[in-house]
Amino acid sequence: MEKALYPMIFKRKSFHLFSKIDHISQSELEHIEKHYKQFTPLSADIKTAIRIVPANKTSCKRWQEYCILLYSERKENYLQNIGYIGEQLDLYLASLGIGALWFGIGKPDERTYNGLDFVIMIAIAKVADNKFRKDMFKSKRKPLDEIWYGEHYRQIGNIVRFTPSACNTQPWKVVAEEKSLTVYRYKKPGKRGIMPADKVAHYNRIDIGIFLCFLELCLMEKGISFEREIFTDTSNDDCEQVPTANYTLS
Repeated sequence: MEKALYPMIFKRKSFHLFSKIDHISQSELEHIEKHYKQFTPLSADIKTAIRIVPANKTSCKRWQEYCILLYSERKENYLQNIGYIGEQLDLYLASLGIGALWFGIGKPDERTYNGLDFVIMIAIAKVADNKFRKDMFKSKRKPLDEIWYGEHYRQIGNIVRFTPSACNTQPWKVVAEEKSLTVYRYKKPGKRGIMPADKVAHYNRIDIGIFLCFLELCLMEKGISFEREIFTDTSNDDCEQVPTANYTLS
């Protein structure tokens, strides 16, 4: 994964509405499509692809100029994989001055592409630099002690707790030990925001992929080497806590 994406953690924001936008050029669109192929997947054996389409080709109405449609094979952990790759895209867009919004409920013009299924879209528009986040730490997130268990690597925990998530549900827990981090997909009983009950696990799996992207960028920034083990998440929607990944640190 590109270590240069790390500073964009502090700049990116979710643009729930776009205003006073500039046009994204055709050459910029082509550049985004080309660069997407350089992003690191969470699971190398899962095929993914993107299509960039005009706003009116989707049901998203946030005054964006385009939407990036993300497609994938349906394999184990494909949702986590899309979150992991898609967040690299989100951060990269911020480096280009392009604002973005993960838009979960949007419907595309085409549900399949090159044999792959549509998963989620990201609405985009070029915005002024002063529209991006100025102080990430003013964002509303869970306290560190609510997601990070243990006294190790708390500086990292204080960054990754600002990972974006559907309806700001922040569905993660980390058990931090001296030589390891164990990440769990976590759903507090009775808490799902405005999401339909049957969609919570779907979007939370994407969210946890986004979280792993943030976590690994932070580890890379600190110069901490790691070996990662990803667990298959086949649990039902009623599970409160599901192991997602283990990082052995050195």
